[in-house]
Amino acid sequence: MKDLTSHERFKRMFEHRQADRVPVIDSPWAATIERWRREGLPADADWVDFFGCDRVAGLHLDNSPRYPVRTLEQTDRYKIWTTAWGATLKEWTHAGGTPEFLDFTITDRDAWAEAKQRMTPARDRIDWTRLAADYRRWRDQGCWIEAGLWFGFDVTHSWTVGTERLLMALIDDPDWCVDMFNTELDLGIALLEMVWEAGYHFDAIRWPDDLGYKHNQFMSVPMYRDLLKPVHKRACDWAHARGVFTALHSCGDVNPFVPEFVEIGIDCLNPLEVKAGMDPVALKGRFGDDLVFHGGINAVLWDDLDAIEAEMRRVVPAMKSGGGYIFASDHSVPTSVSCGTFHQVVNLAKELGSY
Repeated sequence: MKDLTSHERFKRMFEHRQADRVPVIDSPWAATIERWRREGLPADADWVDFFGCDRVAGLHLDNSPRYPVRTLEQTDRYKIWTTAWGATLKEWTHAGGTPEFLDFTITDRDAWAEAKQRMTPARDRIDWTRLAADYRRWRDQGCWIEAGLWFGFDVTHSWTVGTERLLMALIDDPDWCVDMFNTELDLGIALLEMVWEAGYHFDAIRWPDDLGYKHNQFMSVPMYRDLLKPVHKRACDWAHARGVFTALHSCGDVNPFVPEFVEIGIDCLNPLEVKAGMDPVALKGRFGDDLVFHGGINAVLWDDLDAIEAEMRRVVPAMKSGGGYIFASDHSVPTSVSCGTFHQVVNLAKELGSY
């Protein structure tokens, strides 16, 4: 088979068909890219093109309450700043990982009511200038185009109200939680409607909603069915009505939710976090006809070439069978992975992932 574009390759995977090879794409931490630049990645080079990975373009919309974004403190080691969602974060400048959340503006129903009034559709929430400049280039280059949504449990606990507060509210005030989930999605869909009607069409929608951690979940399956599953389904129904695929990023052990994801029409699941309890090969065997799997290559092993090669030789041939697989780590590429190692991993992924 001739070499396909990234768009052709992804589309065949989502249709559960074979391609020339599986797509290869990942999400290195910013500090990992810093390391690669010290080791030979040119300062002006896109790491995706440098390593020969597949091209994925993203549409990102602003469905926040638009609180002021301010830097409160900055040193050589970290930055403390406030987000448009009203959270105060501490981010380390040269280290990979998630930020530390220090404070929140939305702490109760009254504060949420004020925030909700700020979350109204407006054309200036969309970067039309970037779309006009980049969209045709994305298509000409054969990119797979994903539109991002930002809603659900993970966004609400981590960026909006705080983890403990939301976990308590799921029990004590579930209607408030559902209102936040739906408001976030309503605004996101309204903005995507504007983009779609303007002729900027995309291939998939993707949203993050981490529902698990190591060998457990943040909520029970019955709670998911009652409070969050209907909101996830609305996103799927909106996309499928337009011929658009759906992809969910959900970290941790989400094994109990996978049948629920299939039932509501989620097309792709990422990242299949092995260290948390996800077994990609077993999932492929059970749900391979219904789900595209993206990830599942244990990031803990990536700094050991012998170990990662053995793992890839075990996992990739099973996952690529019949299409429906996108090669990636089971979360993000850590800072322990050198530029040379990543080159070898990408090349081996292409070799093992060829049909």
